[in-house]
Amino acid sequence: MLIFDQLKRDDPQLRLVARVVLGSLGVLLAGLWWVQVVSARDYQANLETQSFRTVRIPAVRGKILDRNGFALAENRPTYNVSLYLEELHKSFKAVYAEEAVRARAGLKQKQNEMEKKLNRKLTREEARQFVFTLKEQALLRQQARYEVASNVVRQVSQRLRQPLWLNPTNFQRHYETRLALPCPILTNLDPAQIALFEEQSTSPMGVDLEVQSTRCYPFETTAAHVLGHLRRDDDSKEGEEAFFSFRLPDYRGIVGVEYGFDKELGGTAGAKSVLVNNAGYRQTENVWSPAEPGQTVVLTLDLRVQQAAERALQAVSGPGTRGAVVVMDVTDGDILAMASSPTLNPNSFIPSLSRTEAQRISELQAEKNRATQENYAAGSIFKPIIGLACLEAGLNPNATIYSPGYIYVGKKRFGDLAPPGTYDFRRALKASCNTYFISNGLQVAGISNIVKLGQRFHLGERTGLPTRQEVSGIFPTLKQVGSGWFDGDTGNLCIGQGQMAVTPIQMAVVTAALANGGKVLRPRLADRLEPLDVTLGGQTNYFPGVQVRDQLGVKPRNLEILREAMLADVQDSDGTGVQASVPGMNICGKTGTAQVKNAQGALVDQITWFISFAPYEKPRYAVVAMVEGGSSGGGTCAPIARKIYTAIQERDRPGTGKTETLAKAN
Repeated sequence: MLIFDQLKRDDPQLRLVARVVLGSLGVLLAGLWWVQVVSARDYQANLETQSFRTVRIPAVRGKILDRNGFALAENRPTYNVSLYLEELHKSFKAVYAEEAVRARAGLKQKQNEMEKKLNRKLTREEARQFVFTLKEQALLRQQARYEVASNVVRQVSQRLRQPLWLNPTNFQRHYETRLALPCPILTNLDPAQIALFEEQSTSPMGVDLEVQSTRCYPFETTAAHVLGHLRRDDDSKEGEEAFFSFRLPDYRGIVGVEYGFDKELGGTAGAKSVLVNNAGYRQTENVWSPAEPGQTVVLTLDLRVQQAAERALQAVSGPGTRGAVVVMDVTDGDILAMASSPTLNPNSFIPSLSRTEAQRISELQAEKNRATQENYAAGSIFKPIIGLACLEAGLNPNATIYSPGYIYVGKKRFGDLAPPGTYDFRRALKASCNTYFISNGLQVAGISNIVKLGQRFHLGERTGLPTRQEVSGIFPTLKQVGSGWFDGDTGNLCIGQGQMAVTPIQMAVVTAALANGGKVLRPRLADRLEPLDVTLGGQTNYFPGVQVRDQLGVKPRNLEILREAMLADVQDSDGTGVQASVPGMNICGKTGTAQVKNAQGALVDQITWFISFAPYEKPRYAVVAMVEGGSSGGGTCAPIARKIYTAIQERDRPGTGKTETLAKAN
């Protein structure tokens, strides 16, 4: 009442203030009514025409390093020129509007001409053919969008001084299915193209450079089979969100280390939301969860030894050489090199394998890792196992057998490449005398002891490499030799043929066990997992070190007799492995040549081998070389081992540091 009493007084200033306050309240109330009542439907409609699109963001894949830190697989930035279609939306509408006016005018002109010709107004039914239909409008919008986009692409083409063409089918597919994402028009720009694009201060409307991480293998074919390769796969992985509107390009390991450690290398994908309007164009975007990069896998491979092994293997008959090499540390099972030829370039699988390259790989069977993925007849490299079984059974290594150059087992005749003469253990091993090992294998060791010793080497079993590339080989069991097994079968086994087959990695394990005193080791390919960026912290996880799978349980003296005979095979001038000798390094070895026959018994191929370890005094390295179609184990494979041991010798020479290794590796 006090306020109204004051207003009743004749006070003009107070009345003015009252009018202003009441007027302001009126304006606020009117605005509130307009927003909440009149415009409510408009705001609701606007919200309904906007929606979110979820996008899967692939993580940066972890690196693969050799034991010295050289990157065998890493990521490089790839620059793409992309169209941002939301920025062209107004241009699309403007061009469509012009074309629509022109189209309607054209239809109207045709209608007038028809009426003039008939000298009357058209009926409703007749006039329908001149109506600008919804289908025609949609087609005209599509053409207008393509015209605007192709004009922009033409500007980019002029800037880059490179002919570019926008595929109308691909453009329309992108518009219909991935409108909220940039549309790539040129991918994988080289530095010169990037400079040309950026040299002007402004870019064509709706165009910008986009950077994405791309897998690359800097040494190309080096260790290609060990590393494996990738294949395009945008699916969510275990533990990730499964429902996305869009998925950016991602890859998954298919074979090799890329497969075996795909979970660790792949990291965890991120997610972002894109707000789009009623036309489907992007308005804003928000990252929900950033992608977590994968971990770095550090292998036991030594890049320098790996490259030496590959060069030595391909020196046989060029890139078409069919063979494999394995270099293993006999003390801990670390694989220092694993080479297979013919080889391939894992870069060829990014973004996808071309038809030409796929055909080449298929014809050469280049995708096969011959070190682990193929069964081969062992030939004479199995004789050290036969000899050890005979020594364990009581064979006197000095006792001699006369060989006439052949031996009969029942009615089966086994020829002998060793010349006729008298052989003790040492001479028989270095001359690879079939007669000696078949005779003693049958009469001294016996098939059961041979099989038991082979099983302690775990022949006929996978070694456990996580590469999805390993076969188990073939080796008889005690049950198999218990019935339906003949002396002729044992004779075949004594010279590494018949019902048995091995892989180079298995023979590397065998050789390491002969060298290290009888420990059958699991091959070790990966040393540790590290954070992708060690400067940001994170835990390094080491894989188990030496893993002893079995013990041979043989007498040390018998192992020493065998090692001395293998040393003679390389060091003596009449040894079959003499071409593996390296000055300053005592190498123990055994050559082998196995025949491959077809179903009709005709010779179709032969597998040549050389197994070895060095140095004799304190064994450290085992080198196994295998070549399909070689001339002989001593002539084809022993020189491969010599080149590898020479490279190891140079690497281990004092003063050869990491910097020098990097220079030579590149």
